[in-house]
Amino acid sequence: MSKLGNLGARLHRGEIGYDFVKNRKIWYGLSILITIVAIVGLAVRGLNMGIEFQGGAVFNTPKNTSVSVAKAEEYAEEASGHDAIVQKLGDGSLRIQVAGIDTGAANKIKTTLADDFKIDSEQINAELVGPSWGEQIANKAWQGLGIFMVLVVIYLAIAFEWRMAVAAFVALIHDITITVGIYALVGFEVTPGTVIGLLTILGYSLYDTVVVFDSLKEQTKDITKQTRWTYSDIANRSINSTLVRSINTTVVALLPVAGLLFIGGGVLGAGMLNDISLSLFVGLAAGAYSSIFIATPLVADLKEREPQMKALKKRVLAKRAQKDEPSQAEAADAPYAGEPEDAAPAVVGPRNQPASRSRGRGRPSGKRR
Repeated sequence: MSKLGNLGARLHRGEIGYDFVKNRKIWYGLSILITIVAIVGLAVRGLNMGIEFQGGAVFNTPKNTSVSVAKAEEYAEEASGHDAIVQKLGDGSLRIQVAGIDTGAANKIKTTLADDFKIDSEQINAELVGPSWGEQIANKAWQGLGIFMVLVVIYLAIAFEWRMAVAAFVALIHDITITVGIYALVGFEVTPGTVIGLLTILGYSLYDTVVVFDSLKEQTKDITKQTRWTYSDIANRSINSTLVRSINTTVVALLPVAGLLFIGGGVLGAGMLNDISLSLFVGLAAGAYSSIFIATPLVADLKEREPQMKALKKRVLAKRAQKDEPSQAEAADAPYAGEPEDAAPAVVGPRNQPASRSRGRGRPSGKRR
């Protein structure tokens, strides 16, 4: 078995583990800090909305255009009187976006750009985009997001309980806020692909969270009938038992997305891949983080406010305190002082027989002669 597989097996059996729930205040603080940075970036810089949401025109030049991106941006802004976004594509062509212009202005800009680039105007492909289409896409996205959130909360409340539904909802909002904030800070263009990416990451984030919740639900059955573990203890064991699985699924999902973002968008210059790949990359990472460090610890916080769980925690801590301070009678049985209640005896079955025979050594057998 590989080292990672052996580690996963030991985590699943509870032989080792990290106390995620105990250090939850650290994770809460880190998430709040990241969220504040994302909100500030969104408020200060705002989102770079694509032409699909603003309306305007897109001009595509022929392959291997000799004009640089900076020069093309200068030409486009002079011809249109508006800010222009220029991207160099993998085949050497240029994609020029100018927002807020109509059909008549687009034709004039096309002719002016052809003169500046010293090419025929027919070689420049112009596409006009109306703002109403982008507005419809945005409205549909918000509707889809709202319906998704409502259905998720209802399903989790029925399948698990309302506390888990609230924790999952908070984790999803956490993931969306961070992803949108990163978009604002990086300055990538928001396109319909970005909206698709945002809706996609919600499913990944929810999957990791439900895996942990399912393990937690299974392990907390009849929890009040024992006095060894608190709810937080079992929540922590649930995280550790599914930790390697969550890491593996997240890494496998991130690898192709990283290829799109860093190789496709960065090395090959396919800028149109950046919009969806960045949202997927940030969202998948944030989703894995929130399912481990936010959702489950938050459930433990909410659950341990119940009177039953408070009473259970009190009993567990009292019993642990008694074990930490053994009486004189317990001290005589020192080898067994630290054993759990359900541990198997140190010696059982036939192994006791040699011990019984050894007690007769050096003494008469008791038989009469």
